[in-house]
Amino acid sequence: MSTTEEKLKAPKEPLFSKKNKRLITDPLSDNNPITIQVLGICSALAITVQVEQAFWMSISVIFVMVFGNLIVSLLRNLIPSRVRIIVQLVIVASLVIIVNESLQAFVPDVSEKLSVFVGLIITNCIIMGRFEAFAMSNKPFPSILDAVGNAIGYAWILVLVALVREVLGSGKIWGANIFGNNLPGEESGLYALGYVNNNLMILPPMALIVVGVIIWVQRSMNKELVEEN
Repeated sequence: MSTTEEKLKAPKEPLFSKKNKRLITDPLSDNNPITIQVLGICSALAITVQVEQAFWMSISVIFVMVFGNLIVSLLRNLIPSRVRIIVQLVIVASLVIIVNESLQAFVPDVSEKLSVFVGLIITNCIIMGRFEAFAMSNKPFPSILDAVGNAIGYAWILVLVALVREVLGSGKIWGANIFGNNLPGEESGLYALGYVNNNLMILPPMALIVVGVIIWVQRSMNKELVEEN
């Protein structure tokens, strides 16, 4: 029997095989791009003051990573090795332009708050890392799953950090007061009882501390993630 016939008769891998499922589930926890690989920390510091900003940044990264991985995977056999990084940058830059224009058109207030950080998605090491490490050597469908897993893994950490910082720093979620009114002379809810927002939480260094706490909790729950000396 020829090699070609053997390949034709070999059973095809199911679309959602155990291997493919792990492409989505591993980055959510055990191989999270932020807490385990320690990538994409810049945006975790810069735009996690409010949940709204973190949410839209997450959506932007998901879009760029999924379509970027797909395009790179489709072109992987056509891209010369010597210029692959340049091609990847062109792809991600084109997608970021689409995201930026869409945000300006549909959510201009958010676009103004995110400012230059949307453009910096181009240099996000998570995205470029997945292009180079996975999409360049895998078929489109697994590449999409890999992008979805890593993007959502990035997103939930980003939103969680923003949630902690906004609640403790501003007493709000998505801009809505949750502890009452804290206007001088019109205090209500917890503020009427003397509660005061922790203004330190809105400073960029606190994002790093929150991420550090998440890393500590994650590794305390899963000892396999703790590096040996």
